[in-house]
Amino acid sequence: MSRPDVLIVGAGPTGLVTALWLVRQGISIRIIDKAQADASTSRALAIQARTLELYRQLDIAEDVVAKGHKIQATNVWSEGSHRGHIPIGDIGSGLTPYPFIHIFSQDQHERLLEDRLNSLGIQVERDLELVDYTENDSSVTAQLRKHAGGHGEEDTEHCEATFIVGCDGAHSAVRRTTGIDYAGATYSHIFFVADIEGSGPTINGEAHVTINQSEFMLLFPYDDNRRARISGAVDDTAAGKGVDITFEDVSSEMTRTLKLQIDKVNWFSTYRSHHRVAAAFRKGRAFLLGDAAHIHSPVGGQGMNTGIGDAINLAWKLATVIKGRAGPDLLDTYEIERRAFATQLVNTTDSGFNLVISQSYFARILRTWVVPYVAPLLAKIDHARHRVFQRVSQIMINYRHSVLSTGATGYIYGGDRLPWVPVGNVDNFESLKSITWQVHVYGEPKEDLRAWCKSENIPLHTFSWDEKYQAAGLQSDAAYLLRPDTYIAVAEPSGNPQELQKYFENIGFQW
Repeated sequence: MSRPDVLIVGAGPTGLVTALWLVRQGISIRIIDKAQADASTSRALAIQARTLELYRQLDIAEDVVAKGHKIQATNVWSEGSHRGHIPIGDIGSGLTPYPFIHIFSQDQHERLLEDRLNSLGIQVERDLELVDYTENDSSVTAQLRKHAGGHGEEDTEHCEATFIVGCDGAHSAVRRTTGIDYAGATYSHIFFVADIEGSGPTINGEAHVTINQSEFMLLFPYDDNRRARISGAVDDTAAGKGVDITFEDVSSEMTRTLKLQIDKVNWFSTYRSHHRVAAAFRKGRAFLLGDAAHIHSPVGGQGMNTGIGDAINLAWKLATVIKGRAGPDLLDTYEIERRAFATQLVNTTDSGFNLVISQSYFARILRTWVVPYVAPLLAKIDHARHRVFQRVSQIMINYRHSVLSTGATGYIYGGDRLPWVPVGNVDNFESLKSITWQVHVYGEPKEDLRAWCKSENIPLHTFSWDEKYQAAGLQSDAAYLLRPDTYIAVAEPSGNPQELQKYFENIGFQW
């Protein structure tokens, strides 16, 4: 096999997205996974709006939307009684092309991503495990082990690559080999997840959460008919059984509190949840992404989406360096940008999770009597709805603190996500489907900016000025230099191309 530019270890969503974005940019890859087959069970369900926005770059966003399920409402139950109905629908209307909460199970998601990767001529090599790797000034050499024939035989091979990327989960072999610390802890509770088919008032295409004094459960539908995923904490009695916990240990409480008639259990599993962040996301030519770099409670459906964000952030930087357009220092910005968000996310979800599982008197009263009644009231306030959606959907993520971000126009800063502003039939996100540097001007660009973009072969997209752009914080005639991952690199109020040229010089970028 020819020598790849990047060896990707792990073929979950994070690894598959890393592979897709690299291949799309002309980078040769090899992707391996120690599992013998792709997963048929999974915990991750939610695809956030920011992920869907970025999926437009590979023309897969609409496929994900078509195959998944849009949550129209969430219902709050407590002690067997229905306490609140929270309409969701297009909760983020006006903020993104995907203003809803979207459910698409990880196993289906992985199959879609892998099918797209296969269409590009790349196959995941399964039952192939990273044993170790060594590094020199220009490459890494990985020792890989394949279990042959199921009779204990093993084949070993070596793979040389320019970089190695660890997308191999919480027990990452890449992280283990680098020796990077993975500080944090494991929650004491045991959690379960069940994939079921059934009927009843809670099998109605909407989400349901039951918050009792001593427990909680979440139900997310796959469709408008019979299929749903239920998760929650195992009670102390069942937890005492340890590894022998079965569906029957949680089903009676499940059917009682969610008023279910369960006709079929497709699968059931238990797990422990962790909250950890790796001490570093990079060591030399090795990088950690997704659960290999950070792991936290499932509150808010953030984990898988954060790993995908890691992948897209790193992929364009690896491609730039491999093509010789920037020095290796550019790769340092991956950790600078993504670890800050991961640390904040772990702290936030940890606080929320502790409130959900706490057995303190205050927490029980809050869960049982305050949240069920206050949440529906807050959902009627536009500002409150938008604020919650912005955080959950990850459209508020920014890299303002990064060395790759500079400038400001009004309240838009370098490092921000470009605001989505449709005007008539003009969608300012349409050009973001290209994985490339580009410049946006809302108004009239200066002639020297036109000339500079043409000379540097950087696409220039202009939009006739409209008050909607101003309402979103954009400034007339300013120049916005956008990175390949669609975040604003430079917000230049004067529209001066010299500032953009200086930016590329400062980061050591060359065409």
